[in-house]
Amino acid sequence: MKTLTMYQVDAFTTELFRGNPAAVLVLDEWLPVETMQNIAAENNLAETAFVKRNATGWDLRWFTPVHEVNFCGHATLASSHVLLHELGIKGELVFETRVGALRVNKKQSVYQLDFPSFPPEPVTNLLPALKDITARENITAFQNFENVFIELENEQAVLDFVPDLPKITGLDPFGLVITGKGEEHDFVSRYFAPHAGIPEDPVTGSIHSTLVPYWAAKLGKNHLSAFQRSKRGGHLLCELADDRVLISGAAVTFMKAEIYLP
Repeated sequence: MKTLTMYQVDAFTTELFRGNPAAVLVLDEWLPVETMQNIAAENNLAETAFVKRNATGWDLRWFTPVHEVNFCGHATLASSHVLLHELGIKGELVFETRVGALRVNKKQSVYQLDFPSFPPEPVTNLLPALKDITARENITAFQNFENVFIELENEQAVLDFVPDLPKITGLDPFGLVITGKGEEHDFVSRYFAPHAGIPEDPVTGSIHSTLVPYWAAKLGKNHLSAFQRSKRGGHLLCELADDRVLISGAAVTFMKAEIYLP
């Protein structure tokens, strides 16, 4: 029997039971993909992160309960918290991932994530489905490589949105982000990815790699306060810096556990 240490961290929050929970395992070598997927399914969290040292930094992979994903922000934050806070690693972290190098630095009480910017792209053949999902004829929509985005008229409309999960599942392989201008924050959002086993994600760092350039252009400012308006909620301080998006947030450890593998 193999024993591994697993952490569970609430990301993008200073309080337990808020933000987005992610599991993190720091490995000496990759486990078989089937085993990593089974661990993620057993955890049944939006993401389980697996971290391994490489010659210059760290390799990082993320799994939902259903499959491995290309990009995840909150589990990157959770992994950074485990390495820097729980394991005492010093200095800047550089993670090699499917979307390139992600850099993380501790800045006083928060972690600053340095992500690539994925500017909004025009939506093409998905417009009829998006109109059906929102029950609106005239919509503002855009997309990136993994999600489609809809801007609603205000924050209350984002809060009031009732997701039709079977219809949103039909957008597969895309998830759906809805966003609107905020009242206390520059913008708010919600995120749904039922095809990946995530009906509604509490707080999603990766979608802000597109939301930040979108709202920066719309509002004419590069420093933005964002809030994800899920039930748990999460605050993200964001900056558009050329072709990078800087996202700052806090994290707290909920659990350290041993798991047993055959």
